[in-house]
Amino acid sequence: MLHHLPLHTIKPLATAHLAQTMSLLSLTATELQEHIEAELSSNPALEMLDELRCPVCHRKLPPQGVCPVCSQPVLGQGEEAVVFISTREVYTGFGDPQEEDDREDNGVLEEESLAVHVFRQIAPDIPPEDRKIAAFLLTHLNEDGLLTISLQEIASYHHVSLERVRRIQQMIQRADPAGVGSIEPKEALLAQLDLLEEVQPVPSLARKVIEEGLDLLSRHQFHELARLMKVSVGEIQRVASFISKNLNPYPGRSFWGDSKGGKSLTQQVFYKPDILISLASNGEQEVLVVEILFPLWGTLRVNPLYRKALQQVDEELREEMRQDLERASLFVKCLQQRNHTMQRLMQRLVAWQKDFIIKGEKHLKPLTRAQLAKELGVHESTISRAVANKAVQLPSGRIIPLSDFFDRSLSARIVLKELIMHETKPLSDAELVKLMAQRGYEVARRTVAKYRAMEGILPANLRRACY
Repeated sequence: MLHHLPLHTIKPLATAHLAQTMSLLSLTATELQEHIEAELSSNPALEMLDELRCPVCHRKLPPQGVCPVCSQPVLGQGEEAVVFISTREVYTGFGDPQEEDDREDNGVLEEESLAVHVFRQIAPDIPPEDRKIAAFLLTHLNEDGLLTISLQEIASYHHVSLERVRRIQQMIQRADPAGVGSIEPKEALLAQLDLLEEVQPVPSLARKVIEEGLDLLSRHQFHELARLMKVSVGEIQRVASFISKNLNPYPGRSFWGDSKGGKSLTQQVFYKPDILISLASNGEQEVLVVEILFPLWGTLRVNPLYRKALQQVDEELREEMRQDLERASLFVKCLQQRNHTMQRLMQRLVAWQKDFIIKGEKHLKPLTRAQLAKELGVHESTISRAVANKAVQLPSGRIIPLSDFFDRSLSARIVLKELIMHETKPLSDAELVKLMAQRGYEVARRTVAKYRAMEGILPANLRRACY
């Protein structure tokens, strides 16, 4: 297993080997699956055995393709993450393969979008007769994840009761992202609050603030809101902080703003993860378990019968078969090299960003691709290819681009947003520089201005209009 291997420098590879490995490294799990299928169909020297074996320890695998040995923490290994290659099919978050077939047969939501992301989650639990209604509702979401059509219109269109549509909507609102399918931001926040109350304590005032004071809250008019709620400004600020950290009025967006900060233009993309990260116990403490998806439905190898037949054909055909065998052998070796590189990369990456993975964006440590490449003894372009277009599912269930692990400005931008959210009067960029320095972020004033612009936050003189 990789987590017992030293991080030594990868030896130089032959040009063809290197070129193909780099090409494979840049592929997502879905693209890799398609590439393997294409190679199998075009090269007779390559074969796929029905038997599933672990790419690392070579044990026979159960049907789901996850090695029961390599995927488990070892007693006494400490905090070191478990990183392994999983041969299960590309993860979709969709329960029953038959449901997937039904979805495709019905021609429903074929594009991987917010609508599909939600539909995949609810399909196993929704009655077949309600699926068309759910699909119809999901196709009427805007970029914020909110409905652009009333529930009554949906009920009238499908000739069903309003209560039936509302029941389907509530099921959708409980999917990821929570609150999706709501009519308005307030409804989305309340739906998320309902879910949150099932798993953790929430401030007793939160629901009332959302129901009766959302307009004041969105403008950060905390004094007026405190008078309305008959509580202290400090209590309102605590509730506001809870809401901003845990709830999202625009479920379809990865970030959100307000009248002072504006709405971020960054849209959440619902990726199919290439890497799954979870928490498990090794008997002493919780450790991260990293599953790198390597979508095989069997054991890929060079066909031994094809190699044997090479000696029994004429010279002209022999040369063609020899090329097939060389190509097959190279392909298998390059896939192994790809897996090894991905394991080494993720082993170091999760060790470096463990707090970010478990605790959230504010705990992201500065890290560049060049730094990681130097530690692993590879070229920076190798890291760039390994990271490109790939997505990671965190223990929280959130799916993010792997490139987010290298965003040097993310934690600083989170702190900046918090400072502005809790300001009692508009803070100038110079004042923000000093406050950020107190929190350990040494940035120039022009950098603060840049981060404000990235987050869509207005300068101090324009934020005064909100007070």
